[in-house]
This record gives sequence, structure tokens and C-alpha cells, in this order.
Amino acid sequence: MAKYLLAFPSGIALVCLISGLLPVQALTNADLADKNSEINQTSSNHQQSELLISDNANTPDLSSVAQPEQNAVLATDSDANSSQPSKELAQVTSVSQLSDVQPNDWAFQALQSLVERYGCIAGYPNSTYRGNRAMTRYEFAAGLNACLERINELIATATTDLVKKEDLATLQKLQEQFAAELATLRGRVDALEARTSELEANQFSTTTKLNGEAIIAGVGATGGAPGGSDSNIILVNRVRLNLTTSFTGKDLLITGLQAYNFLGGTTGEGSLQRSLGLASPVLSASSARTSFEPQFPGLNVSNLSSVGANSVQLYKLLYITPISNKFTVFAGTAAETSDAFPAITPFYGEGQESISRFANLNPVLRVSGGTSGTGLASAAGFIFNISPNLDFRALYGSVNANLPQKSPDEAIPGSGVSTTPLGAGVFSGSSVIAAQLTFKPFRDLDVGLNYAHSYHEINILGTGLISSDIGALAGVSVGTPVTLNSVGGTVTWRFSPKIALSGYGAAIFVDASSNSIDASTTFTSWMVGLHFNDLFKTGNAAGIIFGQPLYRSDASGSAVLTPAGDNRATPYHLEAYYRLKVSDNISITPGAFVLFNPEGNSNNDTTTVGVLRTTFTF
Repeated sequence: MAKYLLAFPSGIALVCLISGLLPVQALTNADLADKNSEINQTSSNHQQSELLISDNANTPDLSSVAQPEQNAVLATDSDANSSQPSKELAQVTSVSQLSDVQPNDWAFQALQSLVERYGCIAGYPNSTYRGNRAMTRYEFAAGLNACLERINELIATATTDLVKKEDLATLQKLQEQFAAELATLRGRVDALEARTSELEANQFSTTTKLNGEAIIAGVGATGGAPGGSDSNIILVNRVRLNLTTSFTGKDLLITGLQAYNFLGGTTGEGSLQRSLGLASPVLSASSARTSFEPQFPGLNVSNLSSVGANSVQLYKLLYITPISNKFTVFAGTAAETSDAFPAITPFYGEGQESISRFANLNPVLRVSGGTSGTGLASAAGFIFNISPNLDFRALYGSVNANLPQKSPDEAIPGSGVSTTPLGAGVFSGSSVIAAQLTFKPFRDLDVGLNYAHSYHEINILGTGLISSDIGALAGVSVGTPVTLNSVGGTVTWRFSPKIALSGYGAAIFVDASSNSIDASTTFTSWMVGLHFNDLFKTGNAAGIIFGQPLYRSDASGSAVLTPAGDNRATPYHLEAYYRLKVSDNISITPGAFVLFNPEGNSNNDTTTVGVLRTTFTF
């Protein structure tokens, strides 16, 4: 008997073992739902728009610890390591560690023997055993298999006086009775091992994964400035390939490549916004812009050089690594504010959700080219997970960090704007310091508070949201440097499992940063909308959005409130879209948005922009 190692107080004790062990080996659908709920509740504290894949482009996004698709890396990986409960069931060494097991339970002695003598059973991460839950025969087989493996280990060590003969006879009978289930289980394991070996032999890299997104869309519009004509329907595309590399299993290097066929350049020539007459004189900023369109299409704004249609660009290069369980740092030469900051609003997702630039994100995140769509800035920052319901993030970004000197040549004679309009150097050119406090006061409520301080070499906001984005201080030269202080907040309340109410508010305070000029202007914006999940069919989504695009609410000094020739009026934006999930990798989104008093000028006709967007993810 000395060579046998597994004993139970009685034959039925083994049945108790298996029935109790089952939760450790396999979970029913109901328990899986419970467990997923626990995990989701924790991870959603940092959720909303994915680590560093900004936009839903399947790029790991810092911004979303669990975001649908792509824009958001830091949050996803680092938060997962620090705040999500373990999905593994923990081995216990004493039955007293299981909070829901009492000495007067009928199977207490059997459970105590299994735990303390044989180490053949585990508990849930929350120190419970759940001995009364039902199990399937497959689960029973899995539990029995675990104990048989433990028996073999004990026999191999030749430990003495642990097993009784009758116990081994009981085990033998159980093994014979469940021979079919055990064979099925072993077959499934063998099949998984074979598939794993095949994947390893054919994988792209041992450290790098490739994913991507391709957007093809038809866009048409009516309305615009007086005297204009409706634009033709255009067909546009944007393709992104993202390489995510981990060297330690916890860090992440994101390399993103993209190509698009939007046109614009320095004057906006060829853009839909210019054809409507609603674009700024340079750089084509406009409220009629779609969500997946870059801020400066067809142009490298760092040096005003042109970018050809479907030219391949590096739009993301960012490295993220955790320093501790609660502290993560990131840095890169091609990054955006939205990479690190959770979007909060469910409308975020350039390829999957809102079809307009206005509805995607709070304007404060877009200030200073924070969401240029081309990785405009070099940036470095951190994420501090203060608690499961609270985190703080901050970054510093510089646009032309790779340029040693500002160009002395003027892009437009007499304008004061050089051919490197955003300056040069890490600390001497256009830059932004941004921060976001994200918290979850209740399970179904997410709140994000934002602040950004920016310096621009020229008179711009850098959001790409309205035509007044260029020449933010109206009546002041475009070559005048400005300082921006921006504040905003975003709230999402999921008042039912499939419906969420979301909105934001923002204010941008612009001041001339020149001793020779005294001028200031305030811009405000707000948005509110309803988001629907699984509408009519699982996987489909829809949104209805209404709000006010950025609008000058105040001006003083040399700045004027209403540009010459405009008839001042409050602008409004109304949008609706429906995303149809064709398959796991294909979605089609028809939608439209209507602009009332476009660009804050009642002289402009009410403008409607229709979009039919098809998104492929892989």
C-alpha cells in the first residue's frame, strides 16, 4: 500500500472530488457569463474607443482597455496586466481558504482530504468553491482526468501510506465508466496541439502580429456656400496595416502603415469640402469632413510638401511598457493624443461607428493635431492606474521634433508663415501638453475630463473641425503665434444593456502669443447622442447625434467675433448612421449628417453629407 498515493474517506468522496473540481476544469455557459461579467466590469473601468491603435483600425490602442476596434494601445495591454482579474483558477493548500465551504457541509471531509492531502483541487480567484453548481459529463471527465494525473505524479515520487486499495478500485471503475469521455478529452487536446504546432510553423513572427483595416466609401454632398454647385459623388479609400510586437510579453511596439486617396494639399484643391465652398483657404479644415479622412489630406504639414494619392506612410510608431502594476509609460515619433486617452464615447471608431469627424471625439483631444490621422507628433507620456475605477494619463507632444531649425522661407509671401509652419525642435516648435482623468463612479457610467495646453507657431486650432480652425483669431494675421488652453468632458451612461446616452462639452481659449498683438477668442462645442448595440440583429449598431460644432462665442482685443462677409449664426450638426455586420470581418455603414448654418455662417446653405462606408478588418 505504500506505493499508492490517492485516498478518499469513501468511494463517494471521489465523486465529491470530481463534482467539486469541475468548476476548476470547465464552466457552464451560465458560469462563463458570470465570470465574463466580472472581468468586463473591471476592464471597462478604463474602456471606451481600444492601447495605441487610435481609431478602430485594429491597432492596439492605449486609449481603450477594451475598445471596439481599433484607436486606442496603452490602455489595453497595460491595464489588462494590472487590473483584470486572473482567468486562471487558483490552487489552494487548505480547505479553510475556500470561503463558501463549512465544516458542517456533508462533503467537507472528502474535500479536505483532496485539498490538503493530495493537492488535487483548485478554487476560484475570489476564494470560493461553488460546490453546489451543476456540471456536465465532460466536466466530470475533465476533473477525473486531473486527479488521475495527480495520482501518477504521486506514484512516481513513491510516497508511502497515502492510498487505500478500495480507493484505487473505485478510481478504476470510474475510469472505465468514463472511458469514452476521457478519450474524447484526450482527442481534443491532441487536436489542439496539432493545430498549435501548425500555427507556430507558419506564423508571421514569434514576436509580431499583423492586423489591418481597409475602408472603401462613397461620399456625396449637397448645399454649401452660396453660388456653388453640388459636388459629384466620390469614391475614397483608406488602408492601414499594423504590426504589434512584444519583446517581453508585457511591452508593445506598434508600427502602423497607411495609404489613402483623399485629396487636398495646401489649398484643399480636390477635396469635397473645397467643392462645397466650406473649407478654410488653406489646409481644407471644415465641418463637412468624414471620420476616416486625415486632417491634412494630400499634404505633409510639417514642411508643406505634397503627398500623392495612395502613397504609403508611417502613421504610427509607438512603444509602450509597464513600469509597475499601476504605472505604464509610452513614447514614439508618430503618435496621437487619442492613442493614449480613452474616447469614453461609443461613437468613436473611424471605420465602424460615427461617420463624421465631429461626432467621433471631444474637440479637446483633437487640438494641436492630436488626431491628425497621420501620426503628426513625437510624444511621450504615462498612464497611472490609481484604482480599478480611476486612472490618470498625460503626454507631451511636439510636431516637428525631427527638424533642427525652422525654415526662413515664407510659404506665402507676406503671410509670416514659413515652409515649416509648425516650427522645429522638440521644445521650440508647436507643442501640446495634454492630460485626461478617467473615472467610473458607477458600473454603467464613464466620465473623462480633459485639459490641454498648446503653443502654435501660427494662428490655428489644429482640430480640423471647422473652417475657422485656420485663422482662429479672426482679423489677426495667420502668421501670428498663439497659445491655447482647452478644457472638456465626456460622459457615457449605459442605461440599458443595448442603449447608451453619450455626450461631450468643450471650450478652447485662444490668445495671441506675441508681444505686439493683444487678441483672444473663445470657442465652444457640445454634442449629445444615443447609441444602440445589437439593433435588429446581433453585432449591428446605430447612432443618432445632435450638437454644436466649434463656434466663436467671444472675442476681444484685435480679434473679431465675426469674420468679414459672414452672417453670424449658431451652427448645428445632426447625424444618423446604421452599421450592418455582414461577417466578423466585414461591416457596411450607411449614414448621413446635416449641417445647419455651416461654419457659423447663415449665408451658407444647409448642407447634407451622405456616406456609404464598407470596412474590412483582418
